[in-house]
Amino acid sequence: MTNPDIIYTKVDEAPELASASLLPIIQRFAKAAGISVGTKDISLAGRILATFPEHLAEDQRIPDDLAALGELVKTPEANVIKLPNISASVPQLVAAVTELQAKGYALPDYPESPSTDEEKAIRAKYDGIKGSAVNPVLREGNSDRRAAAAVKSYAQNNPHRMGKWKSDSKTRVASMSGGDFFSNEVSVTLSEATGAKIVLETANGETVLKEGLSYPAGTVVDATYMSAAALDAFLAEEIEKTKAEGVLFSLHMKATMMKVSDPIIFGHAVKTFLAPVFDAHGDAMKALGVNPNSGLGDLLERVKDSPEIFEAIDKCMANRPPMYMVDSDKGITNLHVPSDVIIDASMPALIRAGGKGWGPDGQEADAVCVIPDNSYAPVYDETIEFFKANGALDPATAGTVQNLGLMAQKAEEYGSHPTTFEIAEAGTVKMILDDGTVLHQQDVQPGDIWRSASARKAPIEDWVQLAISRQKATGYRSIFWLDETRAHDAQLIAYVKPILEAAGVADKFEIMAPREATRASLETITKGENTIAITGNVLRDYLTDLFPILELATSAKMLSIVKLMQGGGLFETGAGGSAPKHVQQLHAENHLRWDSLGEFCALGESFKFLADAKGNAKARILGDAVEKATQGILDDNRSPGRKVGLPDNRDSHYWFARYWAEALAASDDADFAAEFAPVARALAENEATIVAELDAGAGKPADTGGYYMNDGEKLAAVMRPSATLNSIIG
Repeated sequence: MTNPDIIYTKVDEAPELASASLLPIIQRFAKAAGISVGTKDISLAGRILATFPEHLAEDQRIPDDLAALGELVKTPEANVIKLPNISASVPQLVAAVTELQAKGYALPDYPESPSTDEEKAIRAKYDGIKGSAVNPVLREGNSDRRAAAAVKSYAQNNPHRMGKWKSDSKTRVASMSGGDFFSNEVSVTLSEATGAKIVLETANGETVLKEGLSYPAGTVVDATYMSAAALDAFLAEEIEKTKAEGVLFSLHMKATMMKVSDPIIFGHAVKTFLAPVFDAHGDAMKALGVNPNSGLGDLLERVKDSPEIFEAIDKCMANRPPMYMVDSDKGITNLHVPSDVIIDASMPALIRAGGKGWGPDGQEADAVCVIPDNSYAPVYDETIEFFKANGALDPATAGTVQNLGLMAQKAEEYGSHPTTFEIAEAGTVKMILDDGTVLHQQDVQPGDIWRSASARKAPIEDWVQLAISRQKATGYRSIFWLDETRAHDAQLIAYVKPILEAAGVADKFEIMAPREATRASLETITKGENTIAITGNVLRDYLTDLFPILELATSAKMLSIVKLMQGGGLFETGAGGSAPKHVQQLHAENHLRWDSLGEFCALGESFKFLADAKGNAKARILGDAVEKATQGILDDNRSPGRKVGLPDNRDSHYWFARYWAEALAASDDADFAAEFAPVARALAENEATIVAELDAGAGKPADTGGYYMNDGEKLAAVMRPSATLNSIIG
């Protein structure tokens, strides 16, 4: 079966709601150039259904679109517009399964504590869906992420509100001084291709944790672990220090992307915060199915009929520091759900707000930001200290930080889920190569979290070449964020320096540890100048939220191009961290504040890529017209407002279609001019009617037929409510 010219991914939450309105517009305009735009389902619900066909009726089964896309991105033909999808935590996964079961899909329950072989097999399948299951499959190239020129210009001309930083702010970052992943890391670059296995040797014998690993020559292979004892001691100390300082306690993790390690660390925080409760009632809570890794919200639900446990929790909380809140009005704390507070969104938001978080009293307050592992905590620590000393960044005059990220082929920590383990018994973890060589070995204790990550030679070399190209194209200050004292980074530096020297450009690049690179970048953009951050995978994720949120107020408006290593293109549309709140608002008030600017930016790049790849001149005209339409959205302030009564996502799509049609009608292409002049005229002449029809349901509840899986007809009725617009677009 031939793939469409452009694949537009079907995803989740707010981006999927917006797609129901925007995609028909895209398909109509693309058709005029003979370009087909189709979809592939990488939503959480879709991935669940594709994983369990044997449990479904024939008419309920769907193809494994993620696997199909995974093959497509390894070809030159790939042209994929990827919207943000849910990297599911366990509570989200369970909620999605429950919804699908209620819709008549006979899926197995998620086994919290699998005991039989069947339950273990089911659990293994579900574990393959949760967390960052999509991105490592699709990202067969490295990341080029930056603010589009129009977006940056608009942000400077219309600066967003920043919280004020005070030099005496008590907000600080706390991270472990030892016993963490950073301090325990070892790393080696393999001289030849090999297989490997991971074993745990104990007094009771040897357990194979993972076998069948395969690494090509030149792969950087790391091993590290976090000490559970050191983690617990650190958390206990920080809870007491936070209480003494009289500020909010907050934990910042990535329990969605780091789907094995971070939920465990999150669980340690829950258990340590409620240590007296677990000491007194641990057995009873275990019998009720309490798993601290699932969060305080799940715990409270399970013990709701146990007044003595509730009383113990209340007593404990009264003696703890006040907690950073996700929703003060609803009493949802930082520790309620592991996927509620995601570091790359939560830390920039707190920093943008002048170091303030919301407390249980509904007031803003300073906070201790607990980031246990010290690998990247210094980035946030240095940012906070910089703003304490210099005041908040001025978006009107600030330069920009672009990012080139090493992420191809599951590079670094985000590809480490299959090789991350919670240690059950004291012993030694060994990575053993096929010839018997012990590559890494580390002594561990029960509860320690051990992991191995890797980065292959080809992606590393491609990443450095991408950096050389971007520096040449821009002339910007270019910094490799690599710490020569960190084991993994030292191996990367050994790749980077010879490539730069061979290209004769070593003098155009700097290499700095993350803390120093953070300060250098902040100093640069404060002067109104620009810089390129050339980073590994996790820093790519963190920085492409941190700097855009400070510069633009959001990371959803970034231009994100993944130049696939086999010649194709993957165009990502921005972050989806606030998407759940957007869905809740739509369902309650029929107002969708999701801004599709990221989709517009990706669409324009996708058309231009198609023009170059297929020699399609009309595709380039479409892409140029998309850029003009995007500029119109910004210049005329047609982006969605946050509250009911203001224009929303659907209004923005109307204006995008109108500006796009006007640009095509004015183009030199006679075919486009003839086809789109009547469209542009009809959209303009019917403006009042269309806007009235789009806004007719505002303020009333909206039913899309689901959360994780919408009903197609209901969704279309909600997101395409203007019969006039629909008749013009078709």
